[in-house]
Amino acid sequence: MKNFEISVLDLAPVKRDKTIHDTYQDSLSLAKYVEDLGYKRFWLAEHHNMESIASSATSVLIGFIANGTRKIRVGSGGIMLPNHSSLIIAEQFGTLESLFPGRIDLGLGRAPGTDGLTAQALGRNPAIINEQFPKQILELQKYFSKENSDALVRAIPGEGLDIPMYILGSSTDSAWLAAELGLPYAFAGHFAPEQMEMAFNIYREHFVPSKYLEKPYIIACVNGVAAETSEEAHLISTTLYQAFINIIRNDRKPFAPPVVDMDDIWSPMEKSMVLQKLKFTLIGNQKEIEEKLKSFQERFKVDEIMINSHIYDHAKRLESYHIFRKAKNSVFGE
Repeated sequence: MKNFEISVLDLAPVKRDKTIHDTYQDSLSLAKYVEDLGYKRFWLAEHHNMESIASSATSVLIGFIANGTRKIRVGSGGIMLPNHSSLIIAEQFGTLESLFPGRIDLGLGRAPGTDGLTAQALGRNPAIINEQFPKQILELQKYFSKENSDALVRAIPGEGLDIPMYILGSSTDSAWLAAELGLPYAFAGHFAPEQMEMAFNIYREHFVPSKYLEKPYIIACVNGVAAETSEEAHLISTTLYQAFINIIRNDRKPFAPPVVDMDDIWSPMEKSMVLQKLKFTLIGNQKEIEEKLKSFQERFKVDEIMINSHIYDHAKRLESYHIFRKAKNSVFGE
């Protein structure tokens, strides 16, 4: 079985009865904790107009996390590129890389990270998104290149810096693009698992080596909830279930504490919908997580598993990532 790296996706989750300041302090605490555990990278995702997620100013938050850590890679999972000008993102990430050399990743997606009305407020034009996104990636590569030093428009800081770029996807569309451009590919299996396997196959089969990457590199993002006992893991995972119910109901309220019985909250149809979206979620005690990691990796053979963990109690969230680290080490005898 192919070995893999282990990383973190953080949405800066806002919890009921907690402030956004509390959220950011918890994110920093988590980043420091997983850094000490040997996690490879810590990514933050751009979302807008959601009371439950505070990572809208993603570049600013990346700087906060990078400044509070020492060696873990910090980046975007992702920047929703059509929400921004390519030049602004080149300058922002050029600034971050200049402040924290060798530690900044730039993950790029095309989705709005929000609802339709807010997408309009962000200045997006849905009619040109599919054409705009690949064009913007090429613009970023140009702005980061040394050869752009003679251009009339330059990214300073940014020019000449080695900032790894990753294509994000939640369907097969971005798999084709990542393969064509020869860039690493990250799939959002934590909320859109239906096409993940097909997307990986497309990316591998059509990958074209580039100056950025010689062979395919795949990151699979999944939800993970681990605890000392299986019973506790399933109890604290009800925060995750409630978060998905809120998405289905278009209710963006902060994350809720665990509940004993989800049947008091969801309907049979909602339950079916949630469980379908969470089909690759890893829940359990350490032994169960070991088996689920092995099963997942035997099927998908990825280079990296990125774990998103919606757990209400911060101490239990830290412990969950500790159990995942121990489970991964046990699987590979590390």
